[in-house]
Amino acid sequence: MAPQLLFDISGIDFDRVEMDAHAIERVNPHRGNMRLLDGVFHVTDDVAVAYHDVRDDAFWVAGHIPGRPIMPGVLMIEVAAQLVSLCSLRRLKDANFLGFSGADDVKFRGQVEPGQRLIVLASVSNFRPRRCICKTQGLVDGTLVYEGTITGMPL
Repeated sequence: MAPQLLFDISGIDFDRVEMDAHAIERVNPHRGNMRLLDGVFHVTDDVAVAYHDVRDDAFWVAGHIPGRPIMPGVLMIEVAAQLVSLCSLRRLKDANFLGFSGADDVKFRGQVEPGQRLIVLASVSNFRPRRCICKTQGLVDGTLVYEGTITGMPL
């Protein structure tokens, strides 16, 4: 049985970016090659939908399978972790950084290649001032390519 999406995304306007890279950087501290969130389509206290555009000149392309580059799974997890950070830091007004403290039940179900857009979903399953746990999924062209549970703690 194919896994279900975390929540219904049929009402999300994928032509309207709610937060661009500059707005994301006002919340998340990631910069340069390590800022992987390119935009956010939708964010509330409970759910978020964002994206990462996989560029042909990304730092990993030349070396992660020369001749057939595929996005490293650890970077898919990092994109999801940055979305969890954004969701949490919006609620934690006194925190400046959400440290990644765990990834559970991670599965990679497909490949992500340069030129594709990775859409990431996050659903908060447990939020406390010292810990946030979110279920996350990644999609490419509507196909689930990644899922996992991300835990973060304010540092």
